[in-house]
Amino acid sequence: MNDLKRCSKCVIPETHETIVFDGDGVCNICHQHEFKQTAVDWKAKKKEFDELISIYRGRYDYDCIVPFSGGKDSTWTLYYLIKEYGLKPLVVRFDHGFYRPKLLENTQRVLRALGVDFHHFTPNWKVVQKLMLQSFLGKGDFCWHCHTGIFAYPMRVAINYKVPLVIWGEPSAEYTAYYSYDQPEEVDEKRFNRYINLGISADDMFVRLEGQVDARDLQPFRYPSLKELRKIDYRSVCLGSFVPWDVKKQSQIIQDELGWQGDAVENVPPGYNYEKIECYLQGVRDYIKFIKRGYTRPAHLTSIDIRNHRMTREEALALVKDYEGKRPPSLDLFLEIVGLDEKEFLEIAISHGVSPYRHDPCVTRDGMKAHDFDQWPRFGAMPRVEALHQLDRWHRRNSTRKTTAR
Repeated sequence: MNDLKRCSKCVIPETHETIVFDGDGVCNICHQHEFKQTAVDWKAKKKEFDELISIYRGRYDYDCIVPFSGGKDSTWTLYYLIKEYGLKPLVVRFDHGFYRPKLLENTQRVLRALGVDFHHFTPNWKVVQKLMLQSFLGKGDFCWHCHTGIFAYPMRVAINYKVPLVIWGEPSAEYTAYYSYDQPEEVDEKRFNRYINLGISADDMFVRLEGQVDARDLQPFRYPSLKELRKIDYRSVCLGSFVPWDVKKQSQIIQDELGWQGDAVENVPPGYNYEKIECYLQGVRDYIKFIKRGYTRPAHLTSIDIRNHRMTREEALALVKDYEGKRPPSLDLFLEIVGLDEKEFLEIAISHGVSPYRHDPCVTRDGMKAHDFDQWPRFGAMPRVEALHQLDRWHRRNSTRKTTAR
């Protein structure tokens, strides 16, 4: 357990993005949840959503588009829209490349149980590898292709199919303060640039890759222009802006009603088997976050339970101590995919550290393998020469920045 300052109510530390503490040491995310639980008129919000649905229902080939990973939030969103409103949605998946076996089984089970049309898109693997390494080098987050693809690609499908209403799951106000529950949160280009794309547009990424990809390869990751979206009179909203979000309750409902099944995730406590089950590199992403910020998913999950009065702060701190900061076995797969060795990986991740946290690799413990680890794909490694080329350019840019700073 490091000595970072943490919220006096939950256990989120000072290195969390957008966090601010009040005079009593309570964070702004906790205050947002207090507002959600006590000040939002959810009956009025539900009526507002009813009116939105009535505007678009029955006017197009599909009533709406539902972006869908098959995880808890998108499954609940799809279930709620069909059960509550009887909508005919087009379910759209952007395949990030790392779906786990149980997630794929869940997808088939859920789609058949609900009876919906499914649009599944998988981007070019060679391009994805380059994007993963470049975003890890530049931002300490290898998920740029996932962040941007998940939010940009369904909007392109909306334009192509002329289906203007896009309905997402939880609002960002559940977890950060980019937006709050007392202001509208449209899932638009402003939000995409502010919260999703790590400050790197598709055009920026094309320049950074210096001709390694065709500009057309980045189209799935490019947010459509406002002109294109206005032509279809689009709306893009979060269901959680209109109905109160509670992942634990919702996960139980989709398990009971649809047969959706949870799964174990590397370095996540057993009581949270509904969380981030869709990606077999999730443990790596959490590990990088720990290297950079000194905390990871157990702090996030237990803080949600504290805010919903299901756990004490002392219980949360004990879980954080037991589960955070461990090296995930999936790191070996990640290193193959992007062509790095572990020393290079640590150098890059540590370079993106967020003050005041300072990571000490010497105290890292080994995490346990997930039960399905041996089923995860082990093909498509990046050639070492390609990785070294990108790594060399990263070293040269860093060296130039340091020289300029002096």
